[in-house]
Amino acid sequence: MMEALPIIIFVVFGGLIITGAVFSWLGAKRRREEMAALANRLGWTYRAGNDSSLPTRFAGFKFLERGSNRYAYNVLTGTYRNRAACAFDYHYETHSTNSKGKRTTHHHHCSVVVLETGLPLKPLTIRPEGFFDRVGELFGFDDIDFESTEFSRAFHVWSPDRAWAFDIIHQETMEYLLGAPRFSIELLGPRVFIYRAQCFSPAEYQSALELSSGLIDRLPKYLLREWKGAV
Repeated sequence: MMEALPIIIFVVFGGLIITGAVFSWLGAKRRREEMAALANRLGWTYRAGNDSSLPTRFAGFKFLERGSNRYAYNVLTGTYRNRAACAFDYHYETHSTNSKGKRTTHHHHCSVVVLETGLPLKPLTIRPEGFFDRVGELFGFDDIDFESTEFSRAFHVWSPDRAWAFDIIHQETMEYLLGAPRFSIELLGPRVFIYRAQCFSPAEYQSALELSSGLIDRLPKYLLREWKGAV
């Protein structure tokens, strides 16, 4: 019996690896089917394969510059409320080394929605307030606070131009964001990026698209008048 133990362990271990690979394959297949169905509902195009060009295309968006082996997959492209848009799952790798020098690769999967606006948007980040944001405030790393205490507690807001942030995040926009599903939002150049550090469900993809469009629809009219003829 003892002589057969290594064989039993090998068979069990091999079985676990095969089972994990099967579940991973089934999960990826189900995800592709869900994304293809979402593309069909939106009237968009869908590509399942890896696309490493998007981090370059959206240069400046720091979220897509993390780690290594970066690529998009399950890419959807089309228009949403008459604006060009795309949505995709995203992969990148980070590495860690333990005290014995063993290196481990960590695979990160997340989702991003991009809305093209054609407007000269200045950098602005709006994301749910987290524990480390509150700790950072104790050390002077504060964000931009607004008259609404509820909004300031719910969201961490940063921009190199504080006046721009106050222009964009007026009372109506604050109420809209407080009532909407929570995502991280970044305005950069002509684009709005909506993202999270994990993959969206199909319903969350549609919520993210609606959020990006709703934010642009609430831009102050005086800003749109100033931009008219300049973009």
